Amino acid sequence: MRDYKLETEKRIKFIQDALAEAHADGIIIGNSGGKDSALVMILCKMACENTESIIIPCSSKRNFTIDKDDGMEVAEKFGIKTRVLDITPQKELAMEALSGITELNQQAITNLAPRLRMLSLYAVGASENRLVAGTGNASEYHMGYFTKWGDGAFDLNPIADLTATEVFEYLRYLEAPSAVIEKAPSAGLFEGQTDEDDMGVTYAAIDKYITTGEANEHDKAIIDRYHARSGHKRRPALRYGE
Repeated sequence: MRDYKLETEKRIKFIQDALAEAHADGIIIGNSGGKDSALVMILCKMACENTESIIIPCSSKRNFTIDKDDGMEVAEKFGIKTRVLDITPQKELAMEALSGITELNQQAITNLAPRLRMLSLYAVGASENRLVAGTGNASEYHMGYFTKWGDGAFDLNPIADLTATEVFEYLRYLEAPSAVIEKAPSAGLFEGQTDEDDMGVTYAAIDKYITTGEANEHDKAIIDRYHARSGHKRRPALRYGE
């Protein structure tokens, strides 16, 4: 287990240095009601008083219920001002417009919400001179379990090196609400969705593999496949001449 007291000090400095370099006045965070956004919110609030979050539900019922409630509980406990923005109409409008030029597949539809959320966060960030904080952990990054130009876009990410297991440990250290720590990780993209069901492998198995290289044959095959096919998400966009 990491020394989370020391980790907190280092991450606060990282956040404050990023703000100073960008001459930004504050931070804005997408508050999903999950473990990663909770940890980022807490750390950013420790580093910058002018830290706010936005709960951005879209279509999925759990976005408007359990996720919203859990996100508000974290925000209230740590004194983080939070707004709510329902982007369901924007998603429906985008689907209607795009249906006129293509037949959207399920992957394209699933990625609309994360990209609309990021559009919203950057609009607020630009309007209020805030940096957008990313909330992805190292396990998701290795698997490519994020949306390119959606939740994969940010100005700074203070938890990028932490595995999912470490995020849970850190939240316990910080005494975050138990509801966030105990519920199954989910992107909340559709009813009944969980990260581990989607991927077919547990975060515990992913974390063990990326930290020790150990995994059973089944888990190793899944993790290697996800990592290989998502390489384009971890690379900068291709630029001719570079």
